[in-house]
Amino acid sequence: MSLAVTLSRAQEGVAAPQVMVEVHLSGGLPGTHIVGLPEAAVREARDRVRVAIQSAAFEYPNRRVTVNLAPAELPKDGGRFDLAIALGILAAGGQVPREKLDDCEFLGELALSGALRGVSGVLPALMRARARGRRVVVPRANASEAALISEVDVRVADSLSDVCGWLHGSKDLPAPSSAMQQDTDILGPDLSDVRGQLQARRALEIAATGGHHLLLLGPPGTGKTMLAERLPSILPPLTESEALETCAILSVAGQVVDPQLWRRRPFRSPHHTASAVALVGGGSDPRPGEISLAHNGVLFLDELPEFSRHVLDVLREPLESGQIVISRAARQSTFPAQFQLVAAMNPCPCGYAGDPRERCRCTPDQIQRYRNRVSGPLLDRIDLAVEVPRVPVSEIGAPRSRQDEDSATVRARVLRARHQALMRSGRPNAEISTRELERDCALGPAERRWFDAALERLGLSARAYHRTLRVARTIADLDGGAAALDRGHLAEALQYRRL
Repeated sequence: MSLAVTLSRAQEGVAAPQVMVEVHLSGGLPGTHIVGLPEAAVREARDRVRVAIQSAAFEYPNRRVTVNLAPAELPKDGGRFDLAIALGILAAGGQVPREKLDDCEFLGELALSGALRGVSGVLPALMRARARGRRVVVPRANASEAALISEVDVRVADSLSDVCGWLHGSKDLPAPSSAMQQDTDILGPDLSDVRGQLQARRALEIAATGGHHLLLLGPPGTGKTMLAERLPSILPPLTESEALETCAILSVAGQVVDPQLWRRRPFRSPHHTASAVALVGGGSDPRPGEISLAHNGVLFLDELPEFSRHVLDVLREPLESGQIVISRAARQSTFPAQFQLVAAMNPCPCGYAGDPRERCRCTPDQIQRYRNRVSGPLLDRIDLAVEVPRVPVSEIGAPRSRQDEDSATVRARVLRARHQALMRSGRPNAEISTRELERDCALGPAERRWFDAALERLGLSARAYHRTLRVARTIADLDGGAAALDRGHLAEALQYRRL
């Protein structure tokens, strides 16, 4: 029977559903027909595959070739199925052994010369193939990405001829070289570069410990961007599973994964002219946006009020759920978006409200309109808000003091405090549930009365109530991990909600 089946993987969000490539040779007028909901790039594979097979010194069947990509309801796009289609045609014609294709998956686009070109979304495909216990053949262009994942048999090929020689047993395909691990002591810009700003540094340490969202408010040039850029240097390094999740999103987005930096937490800083689609992802063929590219890392929004209010409001759901669902008429894609938001803004349009050295020229009405560009529901989801005042010139040029700690020193405290949270609830404090909050943030009668009175005076919402308790729990972990919260922990947590 002139029928052969090869296996490949489609790309659907960060998932990689299996695709069975069924090839049948029959009589009739010669021609190649691809069915199974192929898009334009997949339909054009018939010409690429035909010339690539001939360039590899094989015979293209002079028969009617039918290629079915199953399941039929799954949209297929790109050139990722070229190699699987070519091998299916050769196996159906008896030019490569059919039984060698059963436990192997093939990814790669074919050039007219028969060479293999890299494709996007290889890492999610390898993760699914590992779960099924299958071997995978990928182009050499994807070798560095394939080297990141362990416990899967991956082979790297340069051309269709190499793959056919491997199937015949006359040639060996190498495995990708192991990825270089980064030195976890080198994590980007160091916190010791920041002079002064003790309150902002304290807020940054609390945010890193508990995974809390942070807002920096201050005049231009006071170090808001410097502080935000140094947050990844005091965060715990990514675990292997977190790093693979993050790299899988980069792979789907078609971005290069650096093997030396794959354990570094991502830091994304989109410009304030970014659209809602650029921020959350989308398009006719859904692709991840900035919030997904910042998964397990930091999303920094500088000049927060300059973003469109509609753009900012789309952040509200992923801030709570940790994922974004993009729905289209024919498909739905889900991208992870467990990011830590750091935002920066000026106190007024001119930037100098409250600055003792510069005179503000804004009217109260202008200041209010400027701050109203950021909606209350979004601000309510930010746990820490801290002012970043101007640093005296004498402090900028002065020698470093003991208060100007480097990232390694601060990160050591962060790791100790976060370890306590993980041992207690298995997650950072910002992610603990309401039930866990009642268990881990118990208040004595006096502290409860004081805290309730403070909440009434400040007019905080129920969401702010829970978030303030989570911040207080983080402060207690940094101060030694007290089992019960005292008034000092609560007071410091409340001062970060003054806006």
